Amino acid sequence: MVKSVLPKTQKAVVIFSVVVAAALSFCFCFAADADWLSWANRCLFQSFDATADSKLKKWELSINDESFIRLRKTYQTGKQEYFSFNLQRLEDMEYLGNTNGGTLKLKAKSDDIIVQTYNDKKGNVDTMASELNIPVKNIEPERLDSLKAAFDYFKTKSL
Repeated sequence: MVKSVLPKTQKAVVIFSVVVAAALSFCFCFAADADWLSWANRCLFQSFDATADSKLKKWELSINDESFIRLRKTYQTGKQEYFSFNLQRLEDMEYLGNTNGGTLKLKAKSDDIIVQTYNDKKGNVDTMASELNIPVKNIEPERLDSLKAAFDYFKTKSL
């Protein structure tokens, strides 16, 4: 039979230390996720340019904790457009414009962006796209770089 060279109290301290260290590292991962998620959502909310489309009644733009970016546009006519894709499928992010305004182009690896329309005169449509264009305003280069870093974080988060 194998006997431990450590007294029972030392064994308990070692096991307790390992459990606490594992729990703390797990907490820091979740804290980092929450910080990136909060910052990215705040950045998108503050930068989205609803005035780019005069027929737009309301909009929702968010990233969830499963790395999905979602954009819902509701027009004055009642028509809705819904875009969704997982940031793990993000291939490239481009910005066309200046610090006052422009378009943030999110390019997927292939047709990975879900596009749905509701209450459209032409009928409801479900299709796929490879690019999502988001109108933005008042966005500095440093903020774009930081948003790209957030997207990259979520892109590699669960790989």
